[in-house]
Amino acid sequence: MVRFLTAALGGLSLMALAVPQAPAQERVFPAVAHLGEFQVIEFRRYTITPGGQQDFATYFQSFFPEAFEQLGAIALGQFTERGNPASFTWLRGFKNMEGRAIANSAFYYGPLWKEHKATLNALIVDSDNVMLMRPLRPVPVLPAVDPVKERDGAHGVVVAQLFALKSGAAAEAFVQQVEREFAAYRSAGAREAGVLATLEVSNNFPQLPVRTDGVYVAWIGIVKDEQVLERQLRPAIARAAAGFDRTAMLRGAPELLILDPANRSRLRWLGD
Repeated sequence: MVRFLTAALGGLSLMALAVPQAPAQERVFPAVAHLGEFQVIEFRRYTITPGGQQDFATYFQSFFPEAFEQLGAIALGQFTERGNPASFTWLRGFKNMEGRAIANSAFYYGPLWKEHKATLNALIVDSDNVMLMRPLRPVPVLPAVDPVKERDGAHGVVVAQLFALKSGAAAEAFVQQVEREFAAYRSAGAREAGVLATLEVSNNFPQLPVRTDGVYVAWIGIVKDEQVLERQLRPAIARAAAGFDRTAMLRGAPELLILDPANRSRLRWLGD
């Protein structure tokens, strides 16, 4: 946060070639069809002051998601990371890099952030752990949580696996090689919610730093509940480790994030 080339993307239009496509999402949501696709994704992982996680989530969800949407951006989902009580992780989408600069300028220099930035910044220890990414497969935009029909908030468990690629390794080539492992995750009950890769362009809103420590791939999925996570998906993740090793494209072991959706997170488990 601020304490803290449509043209550019035109040159990336061929990057998604050769990436296997996951099965199409089973459900269509007409209410959000007008929002379209978001080609630039910020994967934002904040460190929050001790004891401040719930307060930060409440402030964030009360003030900001609709503001982003009005500016042409989207809060795709917001979460807390299990095992890290100082975490707040969220995904923000933009149509393109030009849209990112415009939306961020309007938000962080606008009246809403000016009103609330002192309160929010007081709860943030670090907001610089941010990966600027692009979708290798389309990222679904789910409807906002309905405050009447979903009174108890978002359900499900979100799982993200982060892969640090060696210098010179191509994200598309890695995803192609490990598609069998990702398919096993889907067979184990996970709904795939995105395969992202580092977007290697200049940061056109430098007031918000992004990481420059190499190329990453992020696989994101959603499972219905704890039983599916522990009995089906975790064993599939353990079995997949050998397949990831065989690629010889990783700098280290993948990082696994188990994410609990905040009560207004768009990214959540929706029943059939």
